[in-house]
Amino acid sequence: MSSEIRDVVMVGAGPSALTAAVYTTREDIDTVLYERATIGGLAATTDMIDNYPGFPDGVAGMELAGKFEQQAARFGAQVDFGEISSLKRDGEYISVEVDGQPVKARAVLVATGSDYNKLGIPGEAELYGRGAHYCATCDGAFYKERKLAVVGGGNSAIQEAIFLTRYASHIDLIVRSSIKASEILQEDLQKYVNEGKISIHLETKPLEILAENGTAKGVVTEGPDGTKTIEVDGVFIFVGLIPNSQFLDGTGIELDEAGLIKTDEYFATTMPGVFASGDVRSGTVRQVVSAAGEGAAAAISIREYIDGMRRRGL
Repeated sequence: MSSEIRDVVMVGAGPSALTAAVYTTREDIDTVLYERATIGGLAATTDMIDNYPGFPDGVAGMELAGKFEQQAARFGAQVDFGEISSLKRDGEYISVEVDGQPVKARAVLVATGSDYNKLGIPGEAELYGRGAHYCATCDGAFYKERKLAVVGGGNSAIQEAIFLTRYASHIDLIVRSSIKASEILQEDLQKYVNEGKISIHLETKPLEILAENGTAKGVVTEGPDGTKTIEVDGVFIFVGLIPNSQFLDGTGIELDEAGLIKTDEYFATTMPGVFASGDVRSGTVRQVVSAAGEGAAAAISIREYIDGMRRRGL
């Protein structure tokens, strides 16, 4: 293990961690963030964010994520790509394994967010990236003038279905129960339904994604009219999120029944020196603005924790 001890290691580089990094680095707290996938997290893959303060006309997710990163870098935060496989107490410090190499820190902030939930149906895994997708802004442009299915009935599904109309010739929205999106999104959706761009299939369950020559050709569904096949060229799946907390298994850090990290009011976990914020934390409301706010609050708690260590000569 390197003899260098970082002040704080942040796991993830989404809005929560990047905001926390702005606060820590402004107070000369040595800060490094490790991200395994996309800087900005799921927010970066969202087409348009309409409810983040300061952007009255909305802001593209990638643009907002870039501004988060630029601001953190301006104050000296180090953002690296790397995957955390485990963490543990090492005396008075925390040892974090990054791409197989240990990094020692006085404190750790876990802000790993969530990942897309999967349907678990035949064809989904086999067609990943070639007909089964979880990010409209990433992959929608591949389907110009093609037919698409969108699975889901929440805010994300409706937002992404509307976004995909700029590319697809037609979208079949497959909803396993009823639409649970906000009222304003449902009003927007109805406009596209009236224009014939989107068809809605309520109480309909996807059973299988069919393939032909390695790409999607349809989705088998079961609904009020029985089992049928909807011919599409791609399927976009938005059926909720799962917390990225699997690497904490066996650490002793307490999770709730959904796998979210339990914290106290200071964002401290059950392992001293480890804090959590954002979408991976139990009790969060899964909004970009709240993730950023939690990051700021967690950073203040981290600063106080590190100040305590320094007073003890650590």
